[in-house]
Amino acid sequence: MGMTSPQILSIQSAVAYGFAGNSAAVFPLRRAGIDVWPVYTVNFSNHTGYGAWRGIHISAGDVSDIITGIDERGALEKIDAVLSGYQGSADMAESIADAVRLVKQRNPAARYCADPVFGDVGRGVYAAPGIPEMMRDLVTPLADIMTPNLFELRYLTGRSTDTLQDIVSAAQALRDLGPQTVLVTSAQETGDRADFVRMIALDDSGCWKVETPLIDRTFAGSGFVGSGDLTAAMFLAQLLQGATLGDALSATASIVYSVLQITDDLGGVELRLVQAQDSITDPAYRFTAQQL
Repeated sequence: MGMTSPQILSIQSAVAYGFAGNSAAVFPLRRAGIDVWPVYTVNFSNHTGYGAWRGIHISAGDVSDIITGIDERGALEKIDAVLSGYQGSADMAESIADAVRLVKQRNPAARYCADPVFGDVGRGVYAAPGIPEMMRDLVTPLADIMTPNLFELRYLTGRSTDTLQDIVSAAQALRDLGPQTVLVTSAQETGDRADFVRMIALDDSGCWKVETPLIDRTFAGSGFVGSGDLTAAMFLAQLLQGATLGDALSATASIVYSVLQITDDLGGVELRLVQAQDSITDPAYRFTAQQL
């Protein structure tokens, strides 16, 4: 690695205890060799999966102000990518979109990676009213890379996702709406076995899939909170470091599965990012994507 590493502006939530949003993305990105400048959208005691939390929502105006301050340091022209995840309100979505436009003005080569966090199969929409529409109408056309789950892919494209071919077609339809690169983080066919997880990724070079075993988390109640934030961050890191799509998908699956398996081995509810940190550069478990 030379003296310069890719630089990411990551606009996400922060928790003091545990790992979600930027708290799940910043350390792994830095461990992967990426310079990351975190901007926080909330500052909570813990992630909301506990059902109780304390802390503050940072206003959209404050977020814009912080971006302006970074711009005043001349730092935005060095940004290679903007990363965003859960966007708590419509005005926050506007602020993030403004930030993306400003970064691209300063550096036209910069890419925007949007994880459109607003719902999931079985849970439906859990984001605030208006957020799914904003993700579809405001964020999707701006994004260069998107990492929806199956529920989000279905909403954003209005297409069915019953078979793998349907999922690939829907991902292609999403590419037509803006992002050149799409990672579908849960590409299960209707009636699939429940003991594995499949991800697919598409760009101009084609379509790839990777499958990993499912780690049962029924004891924890909510699966691995923060795993989606980690997935989007690691996928973006691989792409910024020049990986081909197939290699980026392989590495992302390997890193995330390794972190989750180590977390499970250690009996954690929260991700064990510190204990599993070597898997970010040298995953304990490896999976290889296949071209479809």
